[in-house]
Amino acid sequence: MSPPLRVLAFFAHPDDAEFLCAGTLAHLAGRGASIHIATLTAGDCGSSILPSAKITRLRRQETQRSAALLHAEYSCLEERDLLVFYDRPTLRKVMEIVRCVDPALVLTHAPQDYMVDHETTSRLCQSACFGASAPNFRTGARGPAKATRAIPHLYYSQPFGNRDILGREVFPNLVVDISATLERKEKMLACHESQRAWLQFQQSLPELGDPVRQMAARAGELAGFPWGEGFRQHLGQGFPQENLLAHLLGDLVRPARIG
Repeated sequence: MSPPLRVLAFFAHPDDAEFLCAGTLAHLAGRGASIHIATLTAGDCGSSILPSAKITRLRRQETQRSAALLHAEYSCLEERDLLVFYDRPTLRKVMEIVRCVDPALVLTHAPQDYMVDHETTSRLCQSACFGASAPNFRTGARGPAKATRAIPHLYYSQPFGNRDILGREVFPNLVVDISATLERKEKMLACHESQRAWLQFQQSLPELGDPVRQMAARAGELAGFPWGEGFRQHLGQGFPQENLLAHLLGDLVRPARIG
């Protein structure tokens, strides 16, 4: 029996994966994939009331509960909110998690998003996917993982609200039908109870499910699905060119119709 396909969902903060790709992760988990969710931070700035030590403890617990709904593993790289930098120590951490998971498929933030933590995470993930197979890059970890055998397939999720930093709509290249997994996605997001108050306080967002459904409705509209999650595949030199998501999920994946 061949080992299960390994998938890494690598995002900046707790709840990012739930907002942006949990419906797709649920499909992959249902097809036997091994899911690993990793975040750079534990969300230490995600409260207007609790000190950082308490909110990070709470947000780790929430993320563990969410990941458990997919029987997924969760790990945090222990960076700090608003202090996610593209530098040597952080890239080494990201490289190590990519090598430890050794995924065939990686999902991460869009290269341009509403906050720099997301954009920097996207950049770090791109470099780590490309360089994880280069054995001469040393992560400095104690008992480091071996270099990967190949560059994984890399996909960028949609930016939050489907908009870039100038408010222009960002269109996906492909859309995954999440009509059958939207409820699971919403249950995962509901695990992040602490974020409801914070996002209402900082960004005047309504209930967490409202922007999720708005994004899912728009992505679905672009591909003729009731509900969808949009992605763009990284197709730069050296990266796999096969559309692995389409291969794995079949008729659940369609190109986005733009214009």
